[in-house]
Amino acid sequence: MSNIKIPIAKPIIEDEEIEEVVKVLKSGVIAQGPKVAEFEEKFAEFIGSKYAIATSSGTTALHVALLSAGIGKGDEVITTAFSFAATANTIIHTGAKPVFSDINPQTYTLDPSKIEEKITDKTKAIMPVQLYGQAGEMGEILKIAKDNDLVVIEDAAQAHGSIYKGKKVGNIGDLGCFSFYPTKNMTTGEGGIITTNSREYANLAKMIRAHGESQRYSHAILGYNFRLTDIGAAIGLAQLKKLNGFNNARIKNAEYLNEELSDVKGISTPISQNKTKHVYHQYTIKVSGEKRDEWVKFLNDNGVGTGIHYPIPIYKQEYYKSIGYNDNLLNTEDATKSVISLPVHPSLTLDDLNYIVKVLKDASVKLS
Repeated sequence: MSNIKIPIAKPIIEDEEIEEVVKVLKSGVIAQGPKVAEFEEKFAEFIGSKYAIATSSGTTALHVALLSAGIGKGDEVITTAFSFAATANTIIHTGAKPVFSDINPQTYTLDPSKIEEKITDKTKAIMPVQLYGQAGEMGEILKIAKDNDLVVIEDAAQAHGSIYKGKKVGNIGDLGCFSFYPTKNMTTGEGGIITTNSREYANLAKMIRAHGESQRYSHAILGYNFRLTDIGAAIGLAQLKKLNGFNNARIKNAEYLNEELSDVKGISTPISQNKTKHVYHQYTIKVSGEKRDEWVKFLNDNGVGTGIHYPIPIYKQEYYKSIGYNDNLLNTEDATKSVISLPVHPSLTLDDLNYIVKVLKDASVKLS
């Protein structure tokens, strides 16, 4: 039986979401319809992009975005191995090859200084992951992309509402991709969305997500069934209204934890860069790699939920080893051994936060 009293994540579904779903069910239009169109319009407005194209998941958003940008067999896409496997898997699904570059050890996002050495004549795109809710060094990444004629596709699955130098994440590169999985800063149950300012990319994405249809029963290209339902969009519309509040609560919780943990031995708290707004999809600390599992066990035994995002570099996953990957990126390797994500979600009370701090201080005394 689980001892967890404070879970690592807790989706907030309230009466408004339930009522909106009931309206959709009663309307008889359940699959992609007017609610999806409304959700796309509202999300594009929130991000600041001209277009938004809803999909069935964050993974399918990445897949469709890559295909819309013309990524395919023989191409290479530079990305990070310190991410969920979908980041790289979607590149492989297009027939292209993921090329892994190392991360900044403080922000865990792609280190721009490591990217150029990975560029070849096969490189067609860079896919930075805006990890934990914070943008990477997008200015430098955009410059590298421009100098080498590369597309930038933001994997913004964890960064709804994050800002880099005044621009929302998802409106910085050529395309942005978000996930609405239940643990994210907002949810549609399952779902994703692509944001872009390119009409060409948007039109292609709409076709690819719906069997390549240019109009009903007219299939211009090969596509998939990657559509979002009106049920999911109804939940998303209600959640989008609350997203700023959810993010502000996460930021407030993170700032409280930062302050209370600042002098606790054995813990490094997250870095929020001055030029970014970090929306804390995850609040991730770093501890000694040799004792990370002991920290996790102590926290769990004392009722504090944890996550490890991520314990294995993508290139060391069984499938990737089987197709010949044998990378060894120093900062990526270190991060996989030493990070622990703690609860930061909007449902936390002050008592919860103080209890998390107490357990971490106890762990520090025992393990540092």
